[in-house]
Amino acid sequence: MTLIKAVIIFFSLITLNESFGQTNVYSFSEDSKRHDDVPKGVVTKYVWRSILLEGTIREYYLYVPAQYNPNEAAALMVFQDGQAYVNETGDFRVPIVFDNLIHKKDMPVTIGLFINPGHRSSELPENPFDANNRSIEYDSLNDTYVRFLIEELIPEISKTYNITNNPQMRAIGGLSSGGICAFTAAWERPDYFTKVMSHFGSFTNIRGGHNYEAMIRKTPKKNIKVYLQDGSNDLNNEHGNWWLANQQMASSLAYKSYDYIFVTGTGAHNGKHGGSVLPEALKWLWSDFKTE
Repeated sequence: MTLIKAVIIFFSLITLNESFGQTNVYSFSEDSKRHDDVPKGVVTKYVWRSILLEGTIREYYLYVPAQYNPNEAAALMVFQDGQAYVNETGDFRVPIVFDNLIHKKDMPVTIGLFINPGHRSSELPENPFDANNRSIEYDSLNDTYVRFLIEELIPEISKTYNITNNPQMRAIGGLSSGGICAFTAAWERPDYFTKVMSHFGSFTNIRGGHNYEAMIRKTPKKNIKVYLQDGSNDLNNEHGNWWLANQQMASSLAYKSYDYIFVTGTGAHNGKHGGSVLPEALKWLWSDFKTE
């Protein structure tokens, strides 16, 4: 085999690995692992039938940290596609990361609300990602979903837990269509959510999400802090190019002088990269909490 041919094969293998998201490249830090000396929060699961999103059923999970004190208002972070984030053996492992960061005071005492997308049926779907109302809820550029949060689910959990009224202590996040959903929630209600976390967000033309890059430039700056993550091997299909769309979002946020960060990698449309850097992402997102 010639040297040139060997080099071509080598780089072809690298490209092939990248196209599948380089699943063997990203690894977890200590903040994504269980430690015996760190208090463990409690996760409980519920089923919710919505009034505003009529006819939908969904599961949601509630994480309450060990440090929660009912006499003190807790911060709140909401996750779309909650099943992906709450899974302690998945890509993100949020309850474990929350336990570690709250213990180290790298983020406030935070209640986590992990919400699955709605399904128009009397029964839950086998796979929450297949919920038939997911795209309507997540990809639509309106205030319907954030109203569902503010008028239904958050008041429900507030019956039991003391949750902050301070918008600076409320964050929202999601992946893919859940990522644009998180941004839309804060965009529509910056008086309620001021911190956004988007993992490989679908800022593409599924239901008009590609318009955000122009809307951000032409709209007076809103009080939103934004974390974006994506990889150069993300999707490229009839709806658009996710990698380019996230670059456009970052450029528009920079143009309007938003407090934002864009963390890039070589991964595909999955949580391998985003999950590996989640602890640092949360530290950045909550870096201002001690002065609030």
